Amino acid sequence: MTRAKSTLEQWRILQAVVDHGGYAQAAEQLNKSQSSLNHAVAKLQHQLGIQLLEVKGRKAYLTEQGEVLLRRSRHLTQSVDELEQLATNLGQGWEPSLTIAKEIIYPTEKLVDALEAFIPLSRGTRVTVLDSVISGTHDLINQQMVNIAICATPPRGHLAQPLCECDFDLVCHPDHPLAQLDVIEDEKQLAQHLQVVIKDTGSNSMNDIGWLKAEQRITVSNFHEAKVILGRKMGFCWIPNFLVEDHLKHGKLHKLKLHGSYQRRITLNIIIPNRDRQGPASRLLESLISLQHGIEAMTAYTEKAKA
Repeated sequence: MTRAKSTLEQWRILQAVVDHGGYAQAAEQLNKSQSSLNHAVAKLQHQLGIQLLEVKGRKAYLTEQGEVLLRRSRHLTQSVDELEQLATNLGQGWEPSLTIAKEIIYPTEKLVDALEAFIPLSRGTRVTVLDSVISGTHDLINQQMVNIAICATPPRGHLAQPLCECDFDLVCHPDHPLAQLDVIEDEKQLAQHLQVVIKDTGSNSMNDIGWLKAEQRITVSNFHEAKVILGRKMGFCWIPNFLVEDHLKHGKLHKLKLHGSYQRRITLNIIIPNRDRQGPASRLLESLISLQHGIEAMTAYTEKAKA
């Protein structure tokens, strides 16, 4: 068996030097001396027989060969980190904390139902719930910043288990000009009015929730703010039915009928960003969330059968 010429520690040091822009900055972040980092990278280059970095001024830059090897080394160190994390979970058992990313179109009551069942069994596990929108949820999943995620379209490379469906209604204030139309025959009629949309929480995305052809829009962070704006007889908005059901029932909002598309439906899924890192507390909470929707589906089926 051939013995490796380099160590994981050397590759981690190289990554730190590149990520932080130089030896001095990396030394500060790693709490090591600058000379020890210089020595580690120099030894790595000597062992490999390839120059990985070249220093220009006070900054270190990757060579072309260094860029290729650094990219491959990130996969290697990430795999080792995940392996060590798995071993930690197996050794320690129950997780002290869990973080859940939840699309804002997912009914909070359903998650609370699951948490109500989880808390007595949680062994003191702290739970953090993050509201997110579209690519914001994808960011949290891809960066493995959460233990459990509930979102619509899953990011590439992640398996998803369907939980429920969310119906959206197109609504406005009963006194809004659009409410005077029995049916909106053409989307161009909508485009002439103000639209309220929900902002994507992703760091680099321009995607928002809603049909986006209106020339004038107000973008807000959640549906509560959207309903406040609609209450002032301003604009229209696609909003989950469970959030406007009472408003429609009591005449505070009006449901618009758009020819060919008066209602929209989205499937929400549960996703575990990294199964290898999932501990027993996460598995329990995942099963309780899924169970809530299984009970709901069974109840709906029973009521339908009785009818």
